[in-house]
Amino acid sequence: MDYTGFLFLPSFSLLCFLSQSTLQPYYAANDCSGNNYTANSIYQSNLNLLLSSLSSNAINSTGFYNTTIVKNLNTIYGLLLCRGDISSQECQHCVKKAAADVTNHCPNQTVATIWYDLCMLRYSDQFIFSTMQETPTWFLSNVNDVPNPDQFNQTLGDLMNSLVNLAAFGSSTSLFAAGAANYTSSFEKIYGLVQCTPDISQNDCYRCLVGAVSNIPSCCNGKQGGRVLMPSCNLRYELNDAFYESIAAPPPPSSPATPSLTPPSSPTNNTVTPGNGKNSSTTVIIAVILPITGLILVSVLCICFFKRRKPKREIDGVDEINPVQSLQFDFNTIRAATTNFSEMNKLGQGGFGAVYKGKLLNGQEVAVKRLSTDSGQGELEFKNEVLLLAKLQHRNLVRLLGFSLKGGEKLLIYEFLPNASLDHFIFDPIKRTQLDWEKRHKIIRGIARGLLYLHEDSRLRIIHRDLKASNVLLDEEMNPKISDFGMARLFVVDQTQNTNKIVGTYGYMAPEYALHGLFSVKSDVFSFGVLILEIVSGRKNSFYQFECNEDLLSHAWRNWRENTAIELIDSTLRENCSISEVMRCIQIALLCVQENVADRPTMASVDLMFSSASITLAIPLSPAFFDYNRDEAEKSSSTAKSTPKSTTELYPR
Repeated sequence: MDYTGFLFLPSFSLLCFLSQSTLQPYYAANDCSGNNYTANSIYQSNLNLLLSSLSSNAINSTGFYNTTIVKNLNTIYGLLLCRGDISSQECQHCVKKAAADVTNHCPNQTVATIWYDLCMLRYSDQFIFSTMQETPTWFLSNVNDVPNPDQFNQTLGDLMNSLVNLAAFGSSTSLFAAGAANYTSSFEKIYGLVQCTPDISQNDCYRCLVGAVSNIPSCCNGKQGGRVLMPSCNLRYELNDAFYESIAAPPPPSSPATPSLTPPSSPTNNTVTPGNGKNSSTTVIIAVILPITGLILVSVLCICFFKRRKPKREIDGVDEINPVQSLQFDFNTIRAATTNFSEMNKLGQGGFGAVYKGKLLNGQEVAVKRLSTDSGQGELEFKNEVLLLAKLQHRNLVRLLGFSLKGGEKLLIYEFLPNASLDHFIFDPIKRTQLDWEKRHKIIRGIARGLLYLHEDSRLRIIHRDLKASNVLLDEEMNPKISDFGMARLFVVDQTQNTNKIVGTYGYMAPEYALHGLFSVKSDVFSFGVLILEIVSGRKNSFYQFECNEDLLSHAWRNWRENTAIELIDSTLRENCSISEVMRCIQIALLCVQENVADRPTMASVDLMFSSASITLAIPLSPAFFDYNRDEAEKSSSTAKSTPKSTTELYPR
């Protein structure tokens, strides 16, 4: 890294004065959850102490500070994060405002996060330190559109990828990066900023920011500015607005090089242009002109010029960073974590192998999928596919943490979800009572968002091909996460759109796939429709469980046609649910299971149907398999069962 010194221009009188007014924090968003605490309670007393501690320590925090207040067996955890480019005084100013405002936004609630443009403040009665958390997620976007969306998105994507790598794997421990890239010319630039809380690991920071970047198309596609806010990371970008502050350069070397002068576009301008895999230079110019009364007009120009050389970074890990290596776990560590893959730790058996619960040395619980040996993948190909899958980050997808290899053994390590899979609840006469309509509706919406990401918003187009209740896992708050996506690449399944390898689970398969091997995103839409009906009714889609030997689709259609659809609703819900909301879900489900592929909506349309009650829904026709030949159905079912039960197709964008 080489720098130039300060260049002074002498005159009759010389004065170099740099001043900076304190930036004002602007409110962005907040999220409140947890239980309610009572006024003048021990929790409120602890919260007041916590907020006071965060406010007073912000000035010495170097941008991040966390603390714990314990009093009378009540514990509260809190942290602050200031934007990496602001001063300690500005940090404290923002944190004080956040501490004063957060209880107004979240009155009497034990868990809260508040975001400003310059800082974030967060507290909870649950442990929150050193744990990457992607939810809740908030989006903000500029109302103005860009004139050339394709070019803009390409430039923005390159910029964000560079910043993510720089923040997560750069030399700084602050997990922060800001920079700019030319858009249409040197006078039009996209400015970007990414940041993680420094208490999480570099790998978790990378995963969090990749997840944030993947949300940009959903929230801000084609907009001149956007923000994605999460508890553990955040990002922002703006067109032609250098919203971040100048980052001070280190002291100049003893023998500075002679700088070349470039006129600044504004009195204060800081431009950091990420190299996008190549070495690049950075120029910062600060100009201040002060008139001096009573003397000949003196122009004083203070120019601070330096060049920052960035290390080369490549996604394939050729240089300093090796994402594949960072995802690889030691096999013996995983074997020890699962007690040598003991039956006691076995969570289940799927078409691609057994799943075990494990506990790492740091106490983190994981789920380990021990793949069968006939995957057909070589070691290098397997590593590359895992790297692709690890980049798929969404709150409604099970997170892939990494992999392990030894000999013929191939392991996938996932986040562990304590509430197992959806089928353990909705098909159990006792456990289904734990899922009221609010929880079931949240699960339906979450699955829809996860599928929308797989189909349209991820870098790869993914067709799951085995979406079912057992492949939807539930976290501790009963949020749904789709599992077993991406398995086709790991098992070299035929990836044409017409295949004779019919894999999946009968009852969820679209007819064109079950009978002819034709699949598309609309095949997943069909499975989603079946899943909605199962969640609403609490019954599995199989033959001969209803009167007249009806399957679930026929049963739902008959009741819909006879205006008795309320009979389809799980008896545990009927007395305490929004009937109109349930009926809308049933109608959406029937639209998803239409026999004609063209009649089924896309997941983008489905998400819009859920988001806006004012949208008038189409009238469904009879679903697939209604009055369907049972002999053919049973024949298809036996064919499907003779092959592995789960697969996924991935297509590059």
